Amino acid sequence: MTNPDSSRQFIAFACERSALRFGEFKTKAGRLSPYFFNAGLFNDGASLDRLCDFYARTILASGLEFDILFGPAYKGIPLVAGIAIALARHGRNMPFCYNRKEAKDHGEGGTLVGAPLTGRALIVDDVISAGTSVRESVELIRAAGAMPAGVVIALDRQEKGSDDLSAVQEVERGYNMPVLSIATLNDLISFLAGNRELERNLDAISRYRQQYGIQGA
Repeated sequence: MTNPDSSRQFIAFACERSALRFGEFKTKAGRLSPYFFNAGLFNDGASLDRLCDFYARTILASGLEFDILFGPAYKGIPLVAGIAIALARHGRNMPFCYNRKEAKDHGEGGTLVGAPLTGRALIVDDVISAGTSVRESVELIRAAGAMPAGVVIALDRQEKGSDDLSAVQEVERGYNMPVLSIATLNDLISFLAGNRELERNLDAISRYRQQYGIQGA
């Protein structure tokens, strides 16, 4: 469950930054989506700082136990560093690490950078589309002798994958670990319903959810 106040604040912030846009966008699955989320548009110090504070508050509110933050390359790299800083401000100083796409053959070598990858690792990412990034992260974490503790993302689209489960549900079931999110599609719909400027997008998004949304969402 997401926090209604925090999710509304996050969605409003994402709209202000144009990280959340409305129109017609083609997804990786070939669907025409009436909205699109791009965390890469939190691209200055102030916006990244605020984004990572949303992540930190979501993590702390969940009560999830973990020992280290892990950020998959590439989008996870600035996120994991920013979230670690935000958590420290909230009184929880956590180590973090991330991976390189290509192994380094000099200096310290290897594909991992940062704190030693041990214990329970919380994976941070922007969204889960096909679960590829999570799968690769889980393999890296296990190969290092650590254990995946869960995943935290910004937006859960609550959208069917290849069957009746969403990508998030497939990760939760396949790896037996929780996926935390700052906001969900349900939160977005609730936000639009009370926003005079943006509620014109509500019908298209509601139809999209009816067609592609998971049961119970």
